[in-house]
Amino acid sequence: MITDFHKTGFFRKNEHLKKPEDIKSLFKEGRKISTDGAKLFFKKSTNPFNRICFALPRGYGTAVQRNHSKRLSREAYRQVKSHLNTGYDMILLVYPGKDSFSTRCEQIRYLFKKAGIFII
Repeated sequence: MITDFHKTGFFRKNEHLKKPEDIKSLFKEGRKISTDGAKLFFKKSTNPFNRICFALPRGYGTAVQRNHSKRLSREAYRQVKSHLNTGYDMILLVYPGKDSFSTRCEQIRYLFKKAGIFII
């Protein structure tokens, strides 16, 4: 069976922002941009690639809802990451509600355009 699936890229381990001290400093020192249902914290880094963390506020719902929301966010980011400037550390904070893939893609594109990270 032949498919027309176009792979848009991977989301590699080194692109995950994991260290607690990096995340805390990004929340404190990073610039903030928000839209309805999501907020982006970002700052320039010395890495030649982007690193991102997907965060949810306390009390987001059940574990299933939190995991689903993070999966949507990761996939939306993966599809748009080839159109981003590199060298940024980012945190995407997602609020409850509006958990559809199309809405998440719109939120991410809007936030990256407003931050000046989106190329196209």
